[in-house]
Amino acid sequence: MTTTTTKRSPTIILIAGHWLGAWAWDEVLEHLKTDHSRAIAMTLPGLDADDPERATKTLDDQAEAILGVISQQGNQPAILVAHSGANAPVSLVLDRRPELVHGVVWVDSGPVAAGSVFAPDFPDELNELPLPSFDVLGQQASLEGLRTEVLERFRALAVPEPGPVVRQPVELTNEARRNVPTTLVCCSISSEQVMELVQVGHPIFAEVANLKRLDIIDLPTGHWPMWSRPLDLAKAIHSTASRDNQKRK
Repeated sequence: MTTTTTKRSPTIILIAGHWLGAWAWDEVLEHLKTDHSRAIAMTLPGLDADDPERATKTLDDQAEAILGVISQQGNQPAILVAHSGANAPVSLVLDRRPELVHGVVWVDSGPVAAGSVFAPDFPDELNELPLPSFDVLGQQASLEGLRTEVLERFRALAVPEPGPVVRQPVELTNEARRNVPTTLVCCSISSEQVMELVQVGHPIFAEVANLKRLDIIDLPTGHWPMWSRPLDLAKAIHSTASRDNQKRK
């Protein structure tokens, strides 16, 4: 008798950027479930409002937490979906355990370069970086597509970013991180603009030039597509996961 073993699809782990927890992915998760994707959302250390020590958490804590979630899935390689400021801890995971990452999807974001610091001038005496006013935030990132009720929920549920997270340099040494299949989902900045920035060596996207396996998807909207275009983002994530799974077989 011949026994056929069916290898299960990799788990998709959704990781939101600054000020956000797993709640940010609620709509995307619902759409992924209709595609029968194995997907979970996580809250990074430091972004759990109920953690009394959250302001002391570091990028290392966040990277270890991501690896912990992968471990809970049986240490099978996972697909990491990193939005915005989640790029720093996910870059650390790619550096430390690239064999545990089946693929990575950067949502209006991208891998960071060695030595990157989100806010190098953030004062040492401040414990955390709160969500700024939307007038200020809108000057830093596009709020396109976000309804008033969405912004109100964002404000109500946002958790200040820990000071150590925004001050910590990202230490990367393992070039194997660049071999992991990568997809850029370009939202507030088009793929054409991103590649122009890559070519001139812009610090935010310089590391993209070193990636060995790169796909790009344009999803025109603001910086928070999980709220402005959740169905389309879910479709992009699902198609990327399916494509990467086929390439691995």
